[in-house]
Amino acid sequence: MTRLRGRLVAEFVATAVLLCAVIGSGIMGERLAGGNAAIALLANTGATIAILYVLIEIAGPISGAHMNPLVTAALAVRGHHERREIAPYLIAQAAGATAGAWLANAMFDLRVLQWSAHARTGLGLWLGEAVATAGLLLVVLRAPKEKVAALVAAYIGAAYWFTSSTSFANPAATFGRMFSDSFAGIAPQSVPMFVVAEVFGAGVAVWAARKTAL
Repeated sequence: MTRLRGRLVAEFVATAVLLCAVIGSGIMGERLAGGNAAIALLANTGATIAILYVLIEIAGPISGAHMNPLVTAALAVRGHHERREIAPYLIAQAAGATAGAWLANAMFDLRVLQWSAHARTGLGLWLGEAVATAGLLLVVLRAPKEKVAALVAAYIGAAYWFTSSTSFANPAATFGRMFSDSFAGIAPQSVPMFVVAEVFGAGVAVWAARKTAL
């Protein structure tokens, strides 16, 4: 139980820092870009790549640095840890994502408690989110252990630009982003379909990884 508690604390902290970096860099990028969305997204991308690499390297040996319920579930299905740990991990990740969003809001002198008004809906965005999540899970499941941090960070950085959804690829991150009415936010009413798309994409990735296993 003590070991699990330590892993959950690590997962909470890592997910909080991830969301703080994603949302905070989105706010900073938007403020400095003077209305140029491409520059704001570029700043958001760079910060996300860097923090993902750092967090996976640091928290990986402790909790696995999943920061994503779908990664946790997929790894449990493949026997990397016990399935009874899925729910505690999910709670820690959702709580961390919320805390990270609130921290980002507070740092930039915004209302800590707020909802995003940034609607993200439509078949193209949902398809993009499914593609983003499928790719991420395939990287996680097939990457050599010593290269996971670099490959995950590189994939997410690329997917920010080649997917229409800008690659949330993570139900916990999607949940946390609805608490910030900023460049990186998502309106609460848009969250359910994003999560559905993410779950679908993860399912495709698990199936593909199984079919291509050596």
